[in-house]
Amino acid sequence: MAAAAVMPSSAAGLLTLLDDENDELKHYALVHLNKVVHEFWFQIASYIGSVEALYEDDEFKDRELAALIASKVFYHLGELDSALTYALGAGTHFNVDEQSEYVQTLIARCLDQYFELRVRQVEGKEAVDIDPRLVAVVERMLDRCCAHGQFEQAVGVALEGRRLDRLQALVAAAPDQPALLGYALRVCQRLVVNKDFRQQVLRLLIRLYEECEQPDYVVICQCLMFLDDAPEVAKILNKLLSSGREDDVLLAYQIAFDLVDNELQSFIIKVQEQLPKLPEPPAAEPPAAAAPAAAADGAADAADAMDTDAAAPAAAAADANGGPAPAAAAAVPEMAPEMVEKLSKLRDILSGKTPIGLNLEFLYHNNKADLQILKNIKGAVDARVSVAHSATILANALMHTGTSIDTFLRENLEWLSRATNWAKFSATAGLGVIHRGQLQQGKALMAPYLPRDGHTGSPYSEGGALYALGLITANHGAGTQPFLTESLRASGNPIIQHGACLGLGLAALGTNDEEVFEDLKNVLYTDDAVAGEAAGIAMGLLCCGSGSDKAQEMLAYAHDTQHEKIIRGLAMGLALISYGIEEAADTLVEQMAREQDPILRYGAMYVIGLAYRGTGNNAAVQKLLHYAVSDVADDVRRAAVLCLGFVLMGAPEQCPKIVALLAESFNPHVRYGAAMAVGLACAGTGLREAVSLLEAMLGDGTDFVRQGACIALALVLAQQPEAVVEPFRKRLTKSITDKHEEVMARMGSIMAAGILDAGGRNASVALRSGSGYFRRTSVVGLAVFTGYWYWYPLSYFLSLSLAPTAVIGLDSQLRAPKLELVCNARPSLFAYPPPVTTETSKEVAKVEKAVLSTTAKARERQKKKDAEKQKEEAAGKAAGMDVDEPAKPPAAAADATAAAAAAGDSSSGPKEGDGAAAAGGAAGDDKAADAAGKDKEKEKEPASFTVTAPCRVVPHQVKHMALPAGSRWVPVKRGAPLSGILVLRDLTPGEPVEYASSGTTGGPAAPGAAAAAGAGAAGQQQQQQEPEAAPPAPFEFAP
Repeated sequence: MAAAAVMPSSAAGLLTLLDDENDELKHYALVHLNKVVHEFWFQIASYIGSVEALYEDDEFKDRELAALIASKVFYHLGELDSALTYALGAGTHFNVDEQSEYVQTLIARCLDQYFELRVRQVEGKEAVDIDPRLVAVVERMLDRCCAHGQFEQAVGVALEGRRLDRLQALVAAAPDQPALLGYALRVCQRLVVNKDFRQQVLRLLIRLYEECEQPDYVVICQCLMFLDDAPEVAKILNKLLSSGREDDVLLAYQIAFDLVDNELQSFIIKVQEQLPKLPEPPAAEPPAAAAPAAAADGAADAADAMDTDAAAPAAAAADANGGPAPAAAAAVPEMAPEMVEKLSKLRDILSGKTPIGLNLEFLYHNNKADLQILKNIKGAVDARVSVAHSATILANALMHTGTSIDTFLRENLEWLSRATNWAKFSATAGLGVIHRGQLQQGKALMAPYLPRDGHTGSPYSEGGALYALGLITANHGAGTQPFLTESLRASGNPIIQHGACLGLGLAALGTNDEEVFEDLKNVLYTDDAVAGEAAGIAMGLLCCGSGSDKAQEMLAYAHDTQHEKIIRGLAMGLALISYGIEEAADTLVEQMAREQDPILRYGAMYVIGLAYRGTGNNAAVQKLLHYAVSDVADDVRRAAVLCLGFVLMGAPEQCPKIVALLAESFNPHVRYGAAMAVGLACAGTGLREAVSLLEAMLGDGTDFVRQGACIALALVLAQQPEAVVEPFRKRLTKSITDKHEEVMARMGSIMAAGILDAGGRNASVALRSGSGYFRRTSVVGLAVFTGYWYWYPLSYFLSLSLAPTAVIGLDSQLRAPKLELVCNARPSLFAYPPPVTTETSKEVAKVEKAVLSTTAKARERQKKKDAEKQKEEAAGKAAGMDVDEPAKPPAAAADATAAAAAAGDSSSGPKEGDGAAAAGGAAGDDKAADAAGKDKEKEKEPASFTVTAPCRVVPHQVKHMALPAGSRWVPVKRGAPLSGILVLRDLTPGEPVEYASSGTTGGPAAPGAAAAAGAGAAGQQQQQQEPEAAPPAPFEFAP
């Protein structure tokens, strides 16, 4: 029997052999020391000089083994850099496949050093010498990952190490190339910080995608859009249209929809210019647009009724409208009619006509905005308080964004007419939010308020109308741009110029039009504070994301002018010009951050935020945190914290952690900035950490901090399950109806109420497009919206960030067939909130009544007598009441219980007129509990439900959506999530197609909504469309 191996109790004997002259004894000592080094490293450390000497002896054949032992000793001593140096000298003795803690720690250290050196070499353009042994270890790591099938880890190492050659080799060796390319693209979008290297990766990925057997042209075109390569995109689209295969044509349509969804107007215009020109159609008179004319007449009548040109709304057409197609070149007779039809549809998509029309149709027919909420707000606020009055108008505009429904304004013309001066300007601009997307009819809708020759109206309404026209056609303003330019040139009134500048900047967003820039610059040089502020913002909108040299010209004028409003407008304009340019903005940031003027330092914070939007760049975060705690101006500190939200948009879960301490700052401006940063970064996510942080700030002692917390929380909770949102809604109602609440906090609550129900409860803040890229218009809209702190009309920019949360399927004719979808979740989880009933609003009104202190005692005595009397009567008639009183429906009982609970929060004791229910409160509670229990048993929710597109699908619902088994329609885009506009492939093309009706909602009904549907906006909308009921038959009244 072999003797068992005995563990030595000391390494002293082996260490003495290191000084022997015999190399074989040294070899023996090193081999055995390597086996016990982790147990006796503290003894070997005393002889580390002898071990190092063996490694430095070039003639000693086991010097690499000595290096390995020295590395392990230094590892245990905590000297990781020395340990890595000797590990590299150990050559193949350092086994990267070993799973020990020592090896894993040194490999991580090795990769960190390699990545740092490669970044300095590639991005910093420094002459850095990288140790070949370091490179060899990284290469062995990559080879090990490939051998074990860990290709995603290898892609991460290759991208971090800026090794495009290895990335290409990894993709070629991968068994599933499309999946690995998709992973590399996601990593590139979210984790690669340097813009230049990101573009190099995208170009490589495009080439690798094209080499695949089935190229993914959707992803290729998205990458080309990021690289601003419009000719190549146009070439791919033309190739797909000309291929003769229907699937390729459908794919071209889907690519066009995805490009429009990214909202890069300048890029889309370049693509349209590169596409083949359509033949000129024969000249023909366009049909008269009856609906806009009628709308304009109605709007004019409303304006007369309220004696103001600004606040009366224009009626909206329900049909979809689009923008003008680009001018066609000379006729192309050789183009086949089929190709003309396909190209025409493609151009309609790229111009925005088709997608905007589909969204308008969806928002109009699925509008679920609850007018009762607005009526309650209107009744609770004093119309003489301009701030609350204007906030209510804003809330209405946001609730009806894109729906073209202005019922609330028409029903409250007298109340609306109280808006004067700049409040009138804002009220008129609100019409642009309601009618947003009416590209063709927008001018006709706003005609009663627009400047006209020979007619002198209110400059506030005319300026607001021009601003509204820009909001209507934002990012698609080719048709309205000439009119806005002419209006700007023709008017010398600074108020009208203010509206014209904002409208023109929105209509020409990102186009870099030189002629428009000169017109805006001429207005700026008039040095009028009102017009100059708008001109500065408009110049930024016009050159958005260009990083243009015009920024220096604008900065120079900011030094020359004495008007703070102009400086502030230019500061925001400089930030917009720097949108997305990342490192290229560093020079401008340093220049502005050193200024003595705090307004320019304030602008520097926005430059950092927008330049690095969504990148999570560490250097940008460090700069903003530095200024947030060190600058002497509160405005700068507030802006620095707020702009953290823009930088962290790509990783919203990080924002609450970073600003958590700032949210507890002694400075209220910093606390406000922290709240808004969380709201911007986490908009629409419903993150639990964000909600917890903001809910704690709702009770802040400063009014404007509570205002920011309300707005931010509304952004975060938009389109979340009603069970999560309901407590916040109740808190908003309490704040709005509380007469003792500060007006600034009430303003924030009113704005938050509008944000929660944006777009008829069918829209939400959408920071990213369906393809994962940031929507420039959304980010820009949020950035300018934050300027409402200084200038209230800028709050309407928030509408730019809203996008419909819908799924709309289209066939080859771009019509919407009935598409059945399955949602694997409970219906109530994603249902519309139940409408607020009139009864609930009355209960709230009763709670608000005050009791005079002089009559309190007498009233209390009378209450006791009445209660005793009612109790006696109730005891005698209890049986009869049980029989005679009809049973209340479970849903109505639940609503009544909720109303009573809400009333109980603000009042103690029974109210007058409550009768037996007031006396027998315990019995009423038991009854309500029984009714609720029966209701719960009766309405046991299913685990899934079916919807018919077009329908609302909120962001958190997308992961639960699926096509039913055996579906006739499938998306042409592989692996596409079921959201947004989807082009569908018909698997049974021979069968007849059933198209969805324009009024289909397709969403689940909220529990209890049926009982209160009469009070909801949908019920009101149907009542408007239904014919008037016949009068009752003659009868005699007998008292």
